Amino acid sequence: MTLPIVAYGDPVLRKVGVDIDPDYPNLKELLENMWETMYKANGVGLAAPQIGLPIRLFLVDTSPFAEDEDLTPEEQKALKGFKKVFINAYIEEESGENWAFNEGCLSIPDIREDVTRKDTITIEYQDENFKTHKETYDGLLARVIQHEYDHIEGILFTDKLSSLKKRLLKGRLTNISKGKIDVDYKMRFPALKKGR
Repeated sequence: MTLPIVAYGDPVLRKVGVDIDPDYPNLKELLENMWETMYKANGVGLAAPQIGLPIRLFLVDTSPFAEDEDLTPEEQKALKGFKKVFINAYIEEESGENWAFNEGCLSIPDIREDVTRKDTITIEYQDENFKTHKETYDGLLARVIQHEYDHIEGILFTDKLSSLKKRLLKGRLTNISKGKIDVDYKMRFPALKKGR
């Protein structure tokens, strides 16, 4: 089932997610719905807060990036088969060079900006079977994981922009929160929910 994606301005996007355990209700169904929702919206990642759940859960499938001809064959290969569920994730270290990359977000449609992040991360998380993993990623893989990880920490990519950029985007962000945007996937808008 395709779920509505929560739009910018909804308080759930600002909550720090809580850990879940294997008894979390209907987890298998939730994951299936999240994959379906992400693919329907042409995303490469989706975090639980984006569908209204303040829990530490996100998923990533970087296959669409593998088509980028600017990447080396090794980078393309790494991105092509990368499809994972991250539960109760905690980034232990961010290291390496700072680099800028143009990011967008399903909760903030039609806005894309360059965001600077560290090149390499080490993350500990559990998979959908609650098996614990500790892994290190770099490049675009690290970037996508960092973006989704920020969601479970209550952080949006627009928070990482300069104050001037934020001021320039303020009107567009307000319009998104009021539902004054045309998207081809289901969304839930905070201003409409309150009857304004």
